[in-house]
Amino acid sequence: MERVYDLEDRFVDYTCRMIDVVEALPKTRSGNYMAGQLIRSCHSPAFNYSESQAAESADDFIHKLKVVLKELKECRTSLKIIIKKNYIRPSAKLDPLFKETEELIAIIGKCISTAQKNKSNRGK
Repeated sequence: MERVYDLEDRFVDYTCRMIDVVEALPKTRSGNYMAGQLIRSCHSPAFNYSESQAAESADDFIHKLKVVLKELKECRTSLKIIIKKNYIRPSAKLDPLFKETEELIAIIGKCISTAQKNKSNRGK
């Protein structure tokens, strides 16, 4: 049976998995810096997606989703650096999380384009 995801639950799971990455980073100057950046960017998609569900307008909805997309892309870049620097070994442990990041980016990108299309169709 195929598992059906509520996207908000998927973002919560994603954030929890990213917190595990943050906690596994080395306690060095660069590791601490990366942890600080990542802890902020990995929480934002879940919070902003949740806010988007109560958006006050189509523009507000699209704006919040764009913030989600921006923060997911920051998480992706952080993961690339963590993998390249071998901060977590073996780095292949991060492959499923990197894949999830890419999938969430694709989903939110499609949500944004659909919302923009629907908004412009309402104006016709």
